[in-house]
Amino acid sequence: MWLLDTSSLALSAFFDKTPHYVILSHTWGSEEVSFQDIQGSHDQISHRAGYKKIKDCCAKASEAGFRYVWIDTCCIDKTNSTELSEAINSMFRWYKNSTTCYAYLEDVEPEGPRFVGSRWFTRGWTLQELIAPTDVQFFDRDWNEIGSRVSLKRSIKEVTGIPEPVLRGYPLRDNCVAEIMSWAAGRHTTRIEDRAYSLLGLFGVNMPLIYGEGENAFLRLQLEIIKITTDHSILAWEALPFNQWKRKGALATTVDQFRGSGRVRSFPVLDQSSFEMTNLGLRITLPSSSKLHLRGNGHSFNVDIAASFSGSIS
Repeated sequence: MWLLDTSSLALSAFFDKTPHYVILSHTWGSEEVSFQDIQGSHDQISHRAGYKKIKDCCAKASEAGFRYVWIDTCCIDKTNSTELSEAINSMFRWYKNSTTCYAYLEDVEPEGPRFVGSRWFTRGWTLQELIAPTDVQFFDRDWNEIGSRVSLKRSIKEVTGIPEPVLRGYPLRDNCVAEIMSWAAGRHTTRIEDRAYSLLGLFGVNMPLIYGEGENAFLRLQLEIIKITTDHSILAWEALPFNQWKRKGALATTVDQFRGSGRVRSFPVLDQSSFEMTNLGLRITLPSSSKLHLRGNGHSFNVDIAASFSGSIS
């Protein structure tokens, strides 16, 4: 793990014993500073908006007594595919292990409109960056503090759908797969594959990165999740109008199909069997009922899964 010294802006590598550090969560712009840039002459990059963001973050962290920060733009060598893959698979853990996370909302002006209108709340990567850290502090464009994840939890819940207990730091073990997926629905990433890769840590899975695979990345993510859980709620998604006939099967084609699954809850049942994907499709043993309708390979059937909607359904 590379960390940036808040005084010298020099990179240092840490492996086993990592010092306390601040981690930055932000949205990328057009003038970001790369791993290679930060190791070169700073005179050549001092005019960039991304460099100012780095310096301001380091200054804020230094004021708080921190020597190191981690910033994704310049602390990952993205020209090294092995390092990039390791970083993405470790990202959730790095945010979780940080002492505090600075969420920098560069499109929120001082005394401006409500902070929840920031683009930060629409991006795919910022979901895990909101949930993973022990502490998240929000800042506006001029690095004025807006508040913390805990103090702003009601407003954040309103815009993200994430329950207040999670925003207070409760672990995700009480939230089912479908509910967590619903928080990611509607979020955007520059690369379509990153919509899946940005969710790896939220589900505690790892997988190789294959940029260029497109929507297949989300299918692979679901297959990895199935390997470690018997949570049937992964099947509780709804086809979107524009692609409901695009592919038939038990698994969703996009995280957006979980948009309406925020109130899905899984529940334990006696003799709940495991399930797996085979070369012929999903293998699962379930009792027949009329609660969930699945369509695949030209056949329709109804099954009862160990998940249901909570609250009233209108």
